[in-house]
Amino acid sequence: MTVTYAVASGVATITLASPKSRNVLSAESMRALVEHLSAAANDDAVRVVVLTAEGSTFCAGADLAGASSADADSFAAAGPRALVAVLETMLLLPKPIVARVQGHVAGGGNGLVAAADLAVAAESAKFAFSEVRVGVAPAVISVVCLARMNPSHARELLLTGERVTAHRVLDAGLLTAVAADDALDSVVSAYVDALLLGGPEALARTKELLRRVPGMPHDDAFTWTAELSAGLFASAEAREGMTAFFERRRPSWAPPA
Repeated sequence: MTVTYAVASGVATITLASPKSRNVLSAESMRALVEHLSAAANDDAVRVVVLTAEGSTFCAGADLAGASSADADSFAAAGPRALVAVLETMLLLPKPIVARVQGHVAGGGNGLVAAADLAVAAESAKFAFSEVRVGVAPAVISVVCLARMNPSHARELLLTGERVTAHRVLDAGLLTAVAADDALDSVVSAYVDALLLGGPEALARTKELLRRVPGMPHDDAFTWTAELSAGLFASAEAREGMTAFFERRRPSWAPPA
């Protein structure tokens, strides 16, 4: 299998599992990503999604082996639209996604990192927007990457294609945190534990406002967010959360302390 899926303790772990091919974005792996993300979205037992990979490379981007082929399954023929489907599914997923970046990232792999809500990389990981080095542009992933990255950093990294450190990409805004290699799992777990304390509907609506509000005119944003807030305050989830706060206990959706 190119991508595996497992659920435990409220967390769905989606793993890019083709280390010999450096976890490239093939037609098969992108179909599997969409299927697994959709499964997580529709499973009430899943509260948080962790996206990770096997091997020394998190994701090397497009499957270039057949990119110049006219085959219907080649990346050149179908890859861009398939990648759009993956990134849109991640952005619209009503549950938070944490990218656990254990290895190097190139090309389209940066899009997976950017489309996650939180992204933690091992200190040894390296990153490259390598598209220009093979005669193409980071077109589809620019939609998610430019939304997160400092513009001056983005210009340099996307235009030069240079391979840089995880700390450099953290400074650019693509990552949430960089962890020592032997502390990666503990840092990711800390973020997951924090997310599990949030109400499911509250997290879903917060993801929505993070996506929508920056592009809205102020008047429209205030109108929409006021309606959203009123609905949430009147919800059963909010009643449980506030009751739990006053009773000094964890709400029903949170794991035991």
